[in-house]
Amino acid sequence: MAEIPVLCLPFAGAGATAFRRAQEYPSDIVRIVPLQLPGREERFGEPPFTDAVSAVDDLLPAALDLVAGSATVAVFGHSLGAVLAFELAHRLRQLPQPDLVRIFVSGSPGPWTGRAVRATGMSDEDFLRQVRGFAGYSHPALEHPELRDMLLPTLRADVEMHENYLAQPGQLVDVPITSIRGSEDELVSREQAAEWQAASTAGCQLREVPGGHMYLVDSPVELVRLMDSELAVLR
Repeated sequence: MAEIPVLCLPFAGAGATAFRRAQEYPSDIVRIVPLQLPGREERFGEPPFTDAVSAVDDLLPAALDLVAGSATVAVFGHSLGAVLAFELAHRLRQLPQPDLVRIFVSGSPGPWTGRAVRATGMSDEDFLRQVRGFAGYSHPALEHPELRDMLLPTLRADVEMHENYLAQPGQLVDVPITSIRGSEDELVSREQAAEWQAASTAGCQLREVPGGHMYLVDSPVELVRLMDSELAVLR
């Protein structure tokens, strides 16, 4: 049977290559399909978005091209990517094909929980310090001044996008949600990860994988295994 494509949206500042290792994991159930936001990698010259709704409107045509011919599809997003995946899910449910069968959200409170502490508007050094605190992780390129200057505008835009996002009241989906959390995540609690239960009329399951908030960077294998098990029943 055909693999189920999973449209994948990255965390703030990251591009599609954040999913390269996940793509290398052998699976006959899941096909990892990264989406590329503007302002990074081959879209580096394009201005990044600071609004999640506009960003997803921009991504939708490319997403549909990447899964053309597939009867079913799933979406995945980590941190910022989780709210983008939620917005993308709403767009996909308005279309006759492909059939959206599951939403995977990772490292994220529910879509109606805003950030209590913000980094938008801070000086570069304070901004980076705050973002490291948010993520528990810093990309090595940010330690090099020239690369940092190139990457900061996109990272700032992504953080502003995430900090400004709140789903509309009653903005529910009729698709099952799997909320994923690193078992040692100090930034998103089990209770916060479970908030996604209120976002779906089709149910929500909370799953934990080994690692902290950025388990996706450290060991994407556990993520793909989890997707395999969740989607296997649909084939």
